[in-house]
Amino acid sequence: MRSFVLRIFVTALAALVNPAAGDVPAVNAELEAGYTDMYNLQFDAAHAAFKQYEQANPEDAMGPVSDAAAYLFFELDRMKILRSDFFVENHTLLNSKKVPPNPEVKKQFEAALAKAKQLAEARLQKSPGDHNALLANVLGTALHANYEALIGKQYWQALTEIKEAQVLAEQLLRVCPDCHDADLAGGVENYLLSQKMAAERWLLRLTGAQTDKQAGIEKLRTVAEKGLYLKPYAKILLAIAALRDNNKAEAKELLAELAGKFPRNDLFREELKKLSSGSGCCGCRTPGSCAPDR
Repeated sequence: MRSFVLRIFVTALAALVNPAAGDVPAVNAELEAGYTDMYNLQFDAAHAAFKQYEQANPEDAMGPVSDAAAYLFFELDRMKILRSDFFVENHTLLNSKKVPPNPEVKKQFEAALAKAKQLAEARLQKSPGDHNALLANVLGTALHANYEALIGKQYWQALTEIKEAQVLAEQLLRVCPDCHDADLAGGVENYLLSQKMAAERWLLRLTGAQTDKQAGIEKLRTVAEKGLYLKPYAKILLAIAALRDNNKAEAKELLAELAGKFPRNDLFREELKKLSSGSGCCGCRTPGSCAPDR
């Protein structure tokens, strides 16, 4: 059960799906700037970029839902959740001291999600196939699942929302096959849940969870190669997967690339240092404590 909670955590993160508009998705410069600032942990700059997009596109739900993502990532960083040992070392996850969430950040997060949902539903009333509106709904559901799992500790509620986000992502991919960011949700769900014991995998399948490891890795690599805003996120998750499989070489390569692309994010440099100095399989202090569940 404890290890299953870990899967919910990482699957919640992996459910984050970023939108792209049009039949052939293209990067929006303002949104890209905001997400780049977010990956660099420059949250004030990220909010400013998303607000600028929102002012220029007042009927587009992508502005407020992206702003909500920045609020969530701020809390994840502040609470030290965006660290490999949180996901890789079970004992760290279970025994770490709890940092209380900031109620003002939660208020702003929920308000941004509510505004995004309102805008998305209004757009879908006029244009049921609007990609931005559909994708904003996917992202909003996934973001809320993240908060429930990682911060609110409402694991089963989060799992329900994760599955909902995955269903929405599959619907999106049917109408926009090139929206590869949507593959992220199923990718990590397949990979991480596949590492459970056979009996647990059977139970997870009854809940609708997907548990094919190789399919998960392939989806993650697709996002890392062809995604728009989620390329860096896919690489972070591939690095975590490599650490759980004790593949330090691949993890180092991915983290080095991320550190070079996002120099203001000291997290990636810290993770590289762990890999070089630690005695465990992923840089942790206890050998074997982060080995994948079988």
